[in-house]
Amino acid sequence: MPAEHIPPGTPAWRTADVLRWLGAVPARWAHPLFAFLALAVSVAWEVAAAPVPACTSAEPCGSDWPGLAVAVVLVLSLYWVWRQPRLAIGGLAVTVVALAVEEGVAAFARPSALAYLTAAGFTVAGLVHRLTVAGRQRALALEAAGAAAQPLPDAARTFRRGRMSFVPAAVFLVVAGFGVHRALGVADAYDKRAATASHLSGEVTAVDEGDGLLTVTAEGRTYRVETAFPEDFPVDTRVDLVVDGDGAVLVAEPYDAFGWEVLVLAGSVTGLAFLVNGVAGRLGARRLRRGPLPVLRVLVREGEEDGRTWVFAADDTEGRRPVLWFHSLYADAEGGEEDEDDLETADDDGDFGLDKVAQVLRADAPAPPLREALLYGAPCTGAEVAFVARDDEDDPEVAVECSVTSVRPAVPLWNTGGPSARGRKHPRRPVEEVAAGLPPSAEPRVWRAHGFSRAVGLGLLVVQGGGVWAALGDGPSWHWLLLAVTLPWLVTSVATATTWRITADRDGLWVTTAWRVRRVPWEAVLSVSLRDDGILIGRADDDALRVSPTGWAWLERRLGREPGAQRVADELRALLLRPDLRPAGEAASDRQGMPVGPPLVALTVLWGAAVMLLL
Repeated sequence: MPAEHIPPGTPAWRTADVLRWLGAVPARWAHPLFAFLALAVSVAWEVAAAPVPACTSAEPCGSDWPGLAVAVVLVLSLYWVWRQPRLAIGGLAVTVVALAVEEGVAAFARPSALAYLTAAGFTVAGLVHRLTVAGRQRALALEAAGAAAQPLPDAARTFRRGRMSFVPAAVFLVVAGFGVHRALGVADAYDKRAATASHLSGEVTAVDEGDGLLTVTAEGRTYRVETAFPEDFPVDTRVDLVVDGDGAVLVAEPYDAFGWEVLVLAGSVTGLAFLVNGVAGRLGARRLRRGPLPVLRVLVREGEEDGRTWVFAADDTEGRRPVLWFHSLYADAEGGEEDEDDLETADDDGDFGLDKVAQVLRADAPAPPLREALLYGAPCTGAEVAFVARDDEDDPEVAVECSVTSVRPAVPLWNTGGPSARGRKHPRRPVEEVAAGLPPSAEPRVWRAHGFSRAVGLGLLVVQGGGVWAALGDGPSWHWLLLAVTLPWLVTSVATATTWRITADRDGLWVTTAWRVRRVPWEAVLSVSLRDDGILIGRADDDALRVSPTGWAWLERRLGREPGAQRVADELRALLLRPDLRPAGEAASDRQGMPVGPPLVALTVLWGAAVMLLL
């Protein structure tokens, strides 16, 4: 960083301050995953258990717009638990108040409603805790930055973000408006029909619950009437009809606009989510430009695989412990607007372009270098920041980049204890660090499906068995075609997740997947990486060999664990790059593994035959 670009008195964010900042992470119980699961389960229970008022002629069923609005707020609150904690608190308060207004406080005596109230309280407590911790992180960052403050660079002052969020927001909100228009049109059509039709009272003489049909006798004539709730109209029940020619509908169920209401729900939730994200981005960028900001000297590095900007302590010259991350774009010195989706062609000025994207997509490209940078803003979870750094050590000019996603700590959102656990968040451990834990061995090294991978496989096996039961239980139908399309993938995934194995010996790798055991000599291995919950082995003489699924990396990280497949990929990469660590012996046949795809196919066929015989 050229000295003329560093304001006098700008402090360095050193490891001691970084560790204090990293220590201010939410407690384990406040992780949004727990809150989301608690809310989702309690909502599902409440929907299934809550009493549904019967449709009557005095109180006919129709479009419940207030209830639909509450449903929109509820679904948005589930999403905001992850993205917008303050809005999630308000949304959950609205849903609880709406339930109390509709059914009274006595409704919470119902176990399902009480469970939702408890889940909402637990979620709000976690959200408040997360916001409090973010405030503590901000205070620690301000303490490290000291009293000096600097104005934001001119290029960053003209940077705008969030615009592209408004485009899909407008599209989905228009779709929701169209759904409202169509639903109101259905209601108006019924009103016009009812104004000129005959109104009769009759008696239910037969009920076909399978097809949702009632047989009603009124004034000597028999009418077949559709109903969504045949159980509410048993035989001998008196019902009122609106008869128009040969057609008749129940006064209690005048029209069905459910499909349009679902469209309104989906369009409103999606549109409002985009709208809020756009507004939040605009407001965050505006706060960043409001006045002088604290400035810290740090190191930055662009992510190897995901394009994230990783921030390190100023004295962490080897980049071993990332502090935080965000996605960023170059600010436009001309004053134009930038969008999160703008990818302009790279030119001599170093704009964010296709060359940069290509580097991100090359998993085996050299790790980008650490760069000295000035970080503007008080970094904390959810904040907006900007930084100044040189793109090229041979270029004396500096570039200004602004965050287009909010700051996230480079650790799981809960504290799993100790700096060593936090350090595992780095996308790829250095080869030297991995090699230190792999002393030379004469015996072949074996990696096999770990507990999390087997859990994924067993879960898919349950899905497979249930799918066979559902598809074959009702006899020949179109579900058989769906089963034929999905079953091969399920069988392959179950067999791989539960029994995959990779064996390394002196000459190469033995890779066991669902259907075969493959031999890959060391000289044919180009790369090893973790990609989309699978281990990808690049080969010189063929397409890449993929072992997938090998677990669920996203959930393992959220649980504060290093993904098992990530450890395997790191150790295989170390053996590839350090031949002296490879085993001296050759793997015997009993250590090469055996594919279980064929036996699983046989078991699936037997299960399908049993289902057809039992049902």
